[in-house]
Amino acid sequence: MEEQELSTGRSKSGEARAASLSPERRKEIGQKAAKARWETVEKLEGLPRVMLARDPLDLAGVKIPCAIIEADSDGEPRRVLSENGIANALLGGRSGASKRIKKAGQQDGGAPLPIFLAPGQLKPFINNNLEGGPLLRPIEYVEGNRIVVGYDARVLPIICEIWLKAREAGALQAQQLEKAQKAEVLMRALAHIGIIALVDEATGYQDIRPRDALARILEAFVVKELRPWVRKFPPDYYKEMFRLRGLQFPTSAVRRPQYFGHLTNDIVYRRLAPGVWRELKESVEKDERGRAKHKLHQHLTENIGDPRLQKVLTQVTTIMQLSNTWADFKNKLDRLVPAYNETMELPFEITSDDGKGL
Repeated sequence: MEEQELSTGRSKSGEARAASLSPERRKEIGQKAAKARWETVEKLEGLPRVMLARDPLDLAGVKIPCAIIEADSDGEPRRVLSENGIANALLGGRSGASKRIKKAGQQDGGAPLPIFLAPGQLKPFINNNLEGGPLLRPIEYVEGNRIVVGYDARVLPIICEIWLKAREAGALQAQQLEKAQKAEVLMRALAHIGIIALVDEATGYQDIRPRDALARILEAFVVKELRPWVRKFPPDYYKEMFRLRGLQFPTSAVRRPQYFGHLTNDIVYRRLAPGVWRELKESVEKDERGRAKHKLHQHLTENIGDPRLQKVLTQVTTIMQLSNTWADFKNKLDRLVPAYNETMELPFEITSDDGKGL
């Protein structure tokens, strides 16, 4: 009841004030409010937005809000910690004294240092390259409908180190020693895990980072244009394949069993790099009978894909030569050149393979 009466009182007070204003004054106030709203909208549109922000960064019980925000000019998403979060972690909040020190520094023509590095006792321990550099440059970004000020996450251990150096040199005042102690706690926590990996985990960025990494691998290994056919598999590879499969190697034209292609996918292409075999299979054009019109290796890049294929072929052929049976070969191959974890669709006969020709 009290709340309702208070709210009603405020509303009536506002209405009374509005009624006392002249039409010109009301128009002026409305125009200013509209201009402020448009300026806010324009600013929001020009700032990077949060891609991921799930949990705060937790360092030995100290929680700092963090986020992955949209990429800057170099195309790399940025990991940021909020300015308020860092200030709370080190200073226990944005103290009035720190604000006055920061403002005084700016009025004296000094660089606009963050509030958590504003005390003059820290000045001698701040590297000239750091002051005014990108790591100490505030980053404004949009989270929801609000603008947040943050800093590059990599700056946190540097900030802690500055406080610890000042303490070691005896430059801090008595009331500042508690801040240095907090910096030490944060540094100990950071010593156990890299700040980049920790921010990725807290925001959930690690869940999408591997997909980007895989895309880069595929781009390096697989070409979009079909390359001319050149013999890639040495005769010894097929000779050993026939031997281990219990088949007679032809002395005339070599006609290989069709299932050799499935075996080659398993023992060679699956061992090139993550995702490459699947990408190659999808790149191959099929005829009306569903057969490949060209070889998988014709889609490998010349500078990375081909050399990796030749290296794996050499390893596979050597392991074949050192093996007595197909099962012996597969055991050695899986141990020495393990396949990347991809499920293969193989004929039933191969999944129950006894090592003999089918």
